[in-house]
Amino acid sequence: MFKSEVYTKRREELHKKLRTGLALFIGNTEAPLNYPANTYHFRQDSDFLYFFGHDIPGFAGLMDFDSGKDWIFGNDTDMEDIIWMGPQPTVKDLALKCGIADTAPMMKLEEVIKDALSKKRKVHFLPPYRGETKMTLGLILKENPCQMKTLASVELIKAVISMRSIKEKIEIEEIEKAVDIAYEMHVTSMKMCKQGVKEQDIFGTIEGIALAKGGGTSFPIILSVNGQTLHNHAHGNVLKKGKMMVTDAGAETNLHYASDITRTTPVGGKFSQQQKDIYEIVLKANTEAIKVAKPGISNRDLHFMACKIIATEMKELGLMKGDVDEAVAAGAHALFMPHGLGHMMGLDVHDMEALGEDYIGYNDEVKRSKQFGTSFLRFALPYKPGHVFTVEPGCYFIPELIDMWKAEGKFKDFINYSKLAAFLPIGGIRIEDDVLITEKGNKVLGKPIPKTVKEVEATCS
Repeated sequence: MFKSEVYTKRREELHKKLRTGLALFIGNTEAPLNYPANTYHFRQDSDFLYFFGHDIPGFAGLMDFDSGKDWIFGNDTDMEDIIWMGPQPTVKDLALKCGIADTAPMMKLEEVIKDALSKKRKVHFLPPYRGETKMTLGLILKENPCQMKTLASVELIKAVISMRSIKEKIEIEEIEKAVDIAYEMHVTSMKMCKQGVKEQDIFGTIEGIALAKGGGTSFPIILSVNGQTLHNHAHGNVLKKGKMMVTDAGAETNLHYASDITRTTPVGGKFSQQQKDIYEIVLKANTEAIKVAKPGISNRDLHFMACKIIATEMKELGLMKGDVDEAVAAGAHALFMPHGLGHMMGLDVHDMEALGEDYIGYNDEVKRSKQFGTSFLRFALPYKPGHVFTVEPGCYFIPELIDMWKAEGKFKDFINYSKLAAFLPIGGIRIEDDVLITEKGNKVLGKPIPKTVKEVEATCS
């Protein structure tokens, strides 16, 4: 945990934003893996962590905006718990660590909410994403659990997003720790990227680094020579020369702040000319976009800048044709980059995504595009100092998508379909860094991870 003052200050700020009613934060509980006593690795709800700090299952937090009081609800351990888990701190002791004096057993929470509802008081809560939380909220609020997402408080959602979007100094330091763990993961992945090695061997090794150095991975590792599948979690291939291996992996610190880095490595550690040609395109889109990122520039503008770089360079290789601006406006580039440039990061690797992407990355003036590719852009608003983003352009040769568009005659004025077959063995290439927006520009967080052709080849050798 951070110092208690951190959580007190955050709650005080939320009290200023919501003047009436109560805000209910249900912490996560243990989730059975295959039978009740064998549970998944516990991960606390990020909003509960942000305001209350405790990484322990079975707790709830309550803020009363009318009285100014905050509460922690939870149960003290009994002898059976102590036998299996050892002595545990009391709920009172835990509450004091996050600056709260008032506590009560979990069974009292329903009573408090019942009283509030009887007085027609507003009970704010965030959209639940776990079945257990939906059931708990439904029980406490006397509502259909299936309606909990639609009944969530938009006012609370927007207030929490406004706070969590701007990272505090201590949060940035934690994210940098997570990137430094990712450095070791990715350098190890590069060094192991040799002919005859199983993807699973590399996957297991770098996941072990995340577990040994911090709180584990920030998301299931993507590691595959079939990088044309954007979220490829299969690790069954044996590496062969001529292939490119995408490693998209990040770590969580023990306080659960995330990193998210992608590197693409030629099997055997040496780029062929064809691999180098495509890799340099993606690298240019990555580095040029980072150079431009600063307050006031929108993530959507940066996205289209990266797309135009990719389209321009693909035209130079003869894979695209025609006017680049027209091609990007039409969405032809999405054959090669069918995703957005990046996303917010913090306590969640896709930060606050549980609260609703459109609340985070869009507003009444800036609406999400319905165009293929651009519709996957998670954030389109201007950057502000304190924002932390990924910048992750990519170039992919997806046989099924190519065949479909070719059969439909789609964008035939912009795409040279006859030349694409020779590039299919590349699969996919993605390069991703984690970037802090500063007052005047930006900072790439953490120890620099090899990404130029020269750096990657030197690391592999």
